[in-house]
Amino acid sequence: MKLWGAHSCPASSDPPTRPVLASGTVGGSGPAAERWRRALAEWAIPEPILAAAPESPWTFPIELFASRADHAGETETPSAAKALEALPEGGTVLDVGCGAGAASLPLASRASELIGVDPSRDMLSAFEERAARLGTTATSIEGRWPEVAPETPVADVTVCNHVFYNAPDLADFARALTEHARRRVVVELTRNHPQSSLNDLWLRFHGLHRPARPTADDAVEVLTEAGLRPERADWQPQQRGGFADRKDLIAWVRRRLCLAADRDPEIERAVAGRVLERDGLAGFAQQPVVTLWWDGVAE
Repeated sequence: MKLWGAHSCPASSDPPTRPVLASGTVGGSGPAAERWRRALAEWAIPEPILAAAPESPWTFPIELFASRADHAGETETPSAAKALEALPEGGTVLDVGCGAGAASLPLASRASELIGVDPSRDMLSAFEERAARLGTTATSIEGRWPEVAPETPVADVTVCNHVFYNAPDLADFARALTEHARRRVVVELTRNHPQSSLNDLWLRFHGLHRPARPTADDAVEVLTEAGLRPERADWQPQQRGGFADRKDLIAWVRRRLCLAADRDPEIERAVAGRVLERDGLAGFAQQPVVTLWWDGVAE
């Protein structure tokens, strides 16, 4: 579960090596892509549980993403470092699934423009507001990737944090990222599925065993099958951001579990030992994270 950044480093002077995208896996039809698709499908919530849910489990609190973006840049991350390494002075950054801008805002000091893509207008507003605070030009494109790729401009660097596990057609998703980056694509994702940290709670409250896959290893297999050559760094992020009110954290978990508000005391007891509070914010410890990067093909 991702609850909770970066200063400039020299841009690489070496020309990027262009990957050759595999033509035999158009549409993500290779075996690795199909395993990824099937594994994600296993995360579907059983219909009886979903039908009985008082609220949608798929809503994302703006507060959480805004808090994460507000803390971005406090600590240099491998993801930000790899993006800055390839970003020329005055270059452009495309942030796919930008949320409030946690992936791209740490690059603002070098970039001339940040381009954010997100299906949520509220998230894009939060992104625009934070870019404006930094005096950075921001362009927003509302919609899902890669559906909006045709109307999205290419950039020097494309970043995409914590979106892969929402992309069943991962090969097509990654291919569109690659075609929109002149120099580099940088992707960040948890080593294991982000919802796997709630698996014990699904068993406790619903008697439901949740999946263990896909993982970042599976994502690398899909990318390689698609003709990309991702490099990888595994790391442990520091806790940054969270909920200002501990009760909002419990409510978020409750909605994820498709439970009613009267179960909050039970959920509080179940997660009490794992809640971390820092700087007046409550959240859970972050899972280990993987940064993947490869060269773009845009001209």
